[in-house]
Parts: sequence; C-alpha cells; structure tokens
Amino acid sequence: MGLIGEVLLLPFAPVRGSAWVIGQVLREAERQYYDPGVVRAELARLEEQLEAGEIAEEEFDRREDELLDRLETASRRGVHTKDGTTP
Repeated sequence: MGLIGEVLLLPFAPVRGSAWVIGQVLREAERQYYDPGVVRAELARLEEQLEAGEIAEEEFDRREDELLDRLETASRRGVHTKDGTTP
C-alpha cells in the first residue's frame, strides 16, 4: 500500500491496532484452552472430585466428555503443550 493509502487509512489505525490485539488475545486464549497439559490436569481434578464425592457420576461423565472432546480437538489441530511438545 502506498503512502497515500496509508495517509487515508490513518484515522482507522486505532481500529486496526485493536483488531490485531483482539486477534492475539483470542489466539492465546484458544491455545491455553486446548493445551493438552491443562486438559489432562482438569481431567485429574475431575476424577479427584468424583472420588471425594463432590460431584455425581452423571456430572463427571458430562464434564469428562467435554474435556476429552477438547483433547481430541487439540490433537487434530496439532496444538502444542506449554513446553512446545505435541501431546
């Protein structure tokens, strides 16, 4: 884009900058949400809650299915763990 285009789009610079920041935040949130290490830790906590009698079997099954779906999605996407390895 030339100089004239940049000058004409200058009033929109805050919007473009905000859109970039929002995109970065969304990517990081998604990375954390699908991080296999995080999902496995949540599965372990969930099992502890079941064993401690804090949640019912039905609640455990529902939440376990959700977490396993996240783990499967992460493996399909090739999401890496915090240390840069794949699950």
